[in-house]
Amino acid sequence: MEAVVFDFHTHSFLSDGKLSPVELIRRALVRGYRGIAITDHVSAANLERVIKEAKADCRLAEEYWGIKAVAGVELTHVPAKSVGQLAARAKELGAELVVVHGETPVEPVEPGTNRAALTCGHIDILAHPGFLTLEEAEIAKENKVFIEISARHGHSFTNGHVAQIGRQAGVNFLVNSDGHAPGDLLTRAWAEKVALGAGFTPEEVRVILEVNPGLLLERVVQRRR
Repeated sequence: MEAVVFDFHTHSFLSDGKLSPVELIRRALVRGYRGIAITDHVSAANLERVIKEAKADCRLAEEYWGIKAVAGVELTHVPAKSVGQLAARAKELGAELVVVHGETPVEPVEPGTNRAALTCGHIDILAHPGFLTLEEAEIAKENKVFIEISARHGHSFTNGHVAQIGRQAGVNFLVNSDGHAPGDLLTRAWAEKVALGAGFTPEEVRVILEVNPGLLLERVVQRRR
């Protein structure tokens, strides 16, 4: 496998990460990344500011370094019934990618968040969805929502379950770091281990790490036109 890395779930100091967006992008580039999304935690209070600031650094990095840098958001711990409205608003404000903080077993996410995200029609990735149901996975497949296999401690506890259920529905998976600090960023070898540890075959790993990122980036390019 070619040693390329894509990561569509990271955090800068615009929320609870340690680096500025452009510094995070630079660290990722040096680590072998071809593409990265800055997806800071947002709610109704900070959507506009975060999108504007992340986009400025993403455009700067793309112009001078050539890396695909995507300005996104992660809707985090918002009321489940507000997810659709907030996701639509994020897109209106120029978010190139919308991630929803799924029902991980290690945080008190409101029940119903997974379903609200998957049915709203405005999100791209359901992050660390915890005990994803087959019905939810089938909705993800129908609505072309990518399902995350998480490299982050705690959130990764249910990766095996997510992989098993998602496979049955035929969803598209991504391996993301959910990185908050430089040491959280992926390497190709670590991304492979995360996927293999979730139970995927080597060929499935290749698709998850190479083919699926391309599909998502095509979506981003279409939105920029």
